[in-house]
Amino acid sequence: MTDLTRSLLDAAAALLAAHGSRGLRMVDVATRAGVSRQTVYNEFGNKETLVRAVALDKTDQFLAAVRDRLASAEDPLEGLHAAMVFVFTEAFRDPLTKSVFTGANAEDMLPLVTTRGHEILTASATVFASHLTTHWPDVPEDRRGLVAETAVRLAISHLLTPSGDAPAAVVAVTRALLA
Repeated sequence: MTDLTRSLLDAAAALLAAHGSRGLRMVDVATRAGVSRQTVYNEFGNKETLVRAVALDKTDQFLAAVRDRLASAEDPLEGLHAAMVFVFTEAFRDPLTKSVFTGANAEDMLPLVTTRGHEILTASATVFASHLTTHWPDVPEDRRGLVAETAVRLAISHLLTPSGDAPAAVVAVTRALLA
């Protein structure tokens, strides 16, 4: 990724957190990044492509950190718990992610994890399926995929409508599905 692309994604992420996609203007991204509006269009083509690029970039960042937490624990369920704690902590610390899941300042961003969330769901489930494959190789592949997708969907549900100890709930459901 070029420095220009990184700068534009960071600028767009900050603006999306504050104004949502409806309030995002390419000229504001350009101004914040210190480039011309045409440069933003040259790099991304249109606002929808820019918003999608920000969502995928943020997802990549999240999933890299999740992979680290999954890999760092000796016990695979402890790794899953550490990953979930990170997800829930970071989701409400990061301004854009918080906006997406709470609707604060950006209620029009919710489809990125719901009706238009297929790419994010698939990428997230792939990370968890890999973890399951490493630690539970005897579980059939189709079942590991179901467990991974269920864990991700449960985490997203708890992010959208928080209740109780969500990381523990994700681990408990995962454990039950693997039994």
